[in-house]
Amino acid sequence: MDIEDRRRYFVVGSVILEIVQPLFRTRLENEYSSKGLGSLQAFLNTQPIIHILFHLRHRKAYCCKDNLNCRNNSKLPLIYCQWDLLYTENPGQSGHNCHCKFKANPVQLNELDITLASLILLNCCHLVPSEENAIRELRRYKNDYLSHNINGKINETEYKSLWTDLTNFVLQLDPNKQVDLIMIENRPLDEGLCSRYSIDLLNVHKKLNEMETRIQEIGSAVQEILSYHRNEDICQYCKKFIEQGMNERTINPYTLGQDIFYLHHQIYLKPVLNKYSSLEGEILDVVMMDDGRLVMCLYNLCRLLICNTDGSKAVTISVDGKPYCVIPVNNSTVAVTVIKTCVHPSITIYDINNEYKLNSIPVPGMTITCGIAMINNKLVIGADRVLVLVDYQTGEIVKYIETHCVLTGIHTSDGRIFFGHYKQNILYWYSFANDSVHTITLPSTPRSMTTLQDGSLYVLCTDGSVQHVSTDVKQFKTLNINQSKFCNEIPFIRYNSKQKKSVTLSVKTGNIKILYEV
Repeated sequence: MDIEDRRRYFVVGSVILEIVQPLFRTRLENEYSSKGLGSLQAFLNTQPIIHILFHLRHRKAYCCKDNLNCRNNSKLPLIYCQWDLLYTENPGQSGHNCHCKFKANPVQLNELDITLASLILLNCCHLVPSEENAIRELRRYKNDYLSHNINGKINETEYKSLWTDLTNFVLQLDPNKQVDLIMIENRPLDEGLCSRYSIDLLNVHKKLNEMETRIQEIGSAVQEILSYHRNEDICQYCKKFIEQGMNERTINPYTLGQDIFYLHHQIYLKPVLNKYSSLEGEILDVVMMDDGRLVMCLYNLCRLLICNTDGSKAVTISVDGKPYCVIPVNNSTVAVTVIKTCVHPSITIYDINNEYKLNSIPVPGMTITCGIAMINNKLVIGADRVLVLVDYQTGEIVKYIETHCVLTGIHTSDGRIFFGHYKQNILYWYSFANDSVHTITLPSTPRSMTTLQDGSLYVLCTDGSVQHVSTDVKQFKTLNINQSKFCNEIPFIRYNSKQKKSVTLSVKTGNIKILYEV
């Protein structure tokens, strides 16, 4: 295969997945937000929307509500897996075939692929003609040039006209994407990422995800996928990956020292911060929520900043004190360590959706610089040479764990609490399984760490290196890569397994980088 033909396929796929798909989701979010609805689930639960989508999946159905608008479509564009993602049947209402017996699932915007997002936009949203045309054409280009592309390549002649049309339709939806398009157009081929995109663009990953729960039956599951797509034009390139077991990386550990991230973009928050202050170095900590939002501690400004991973839709919550560290408690709640003048540090719980404080928990002897984490639905913080487990709902101290060291960089994973010594090159971890503390010596002092999909860890150290530590914490290897994508100068890294993205922060510069998993 000509490498440039393959690269052109990769470029077009990158535009579709990295620009077009988020644009569709954003346009849908704008639609329901403008109606005063706070979530996609609330939008899908409204009677007009569920009625429209019901008739896109069900034929010859006569509804008990709004029957004048019932439709008997010759084609059913909403397929089974899409309908099941969006709706669940209410118990005890199976006596008749009507949309009233279904309720919307708590589906998130990031769960909608291009096909489903465009279907909802075109059938359920108020679009101007130019928007409607752009969405239809972009979906058609995705199908014509990617989803049904049996060779995984695009030649130069085809690419020239395709690129012109593709960029024109993208810019109709968002004129600010010009720079992003230029960056992607000049992107070199990344074969690993291209392979991942190939699977995503064929929508086969949905079935592969289902296989995770029954991986031991992978042989029959592969046949199920191929049978499920018997009427689809699956490319040979994709079949090869299915038959080789694309889900192997979900059950096999990464190769120690393997670089699994690439730098997608950086966030420049200075314009946002300037609304509140001209001070530099405001951001002390950052986490990524399961819905992809970032939550940051603006220490000097006494605020939390919440925004999307591109810096958009930024809002702040006033904090009664200076926020130092933050950790998600659940999908809508965070716990923040807070410093107050003449008062001992405390933990404050915030609802970031409704932007208000839920609770404040004083913890005697708490050392705020240690960090904060969650395990077994309990908060983990540091005090003088001990770990403290706190019930975030009641404020009760559940357990003290002796560490015999000065703590830094607390992190939790798989029944273990990891932490570093602020002056020594030692990574510690406490295991609930044997109620004891273990150690491993690294080349430099651990500063921040995060757990990857396979249970291994990336540990960012004070010398700027990234150490990849094995799941059993017995071995490690330095990532032999360009370290620039990881922020140095007092660095932090946070990985979100649902988003399959990491966010890194340099406290000194306030530089935030978003890394995508390859």
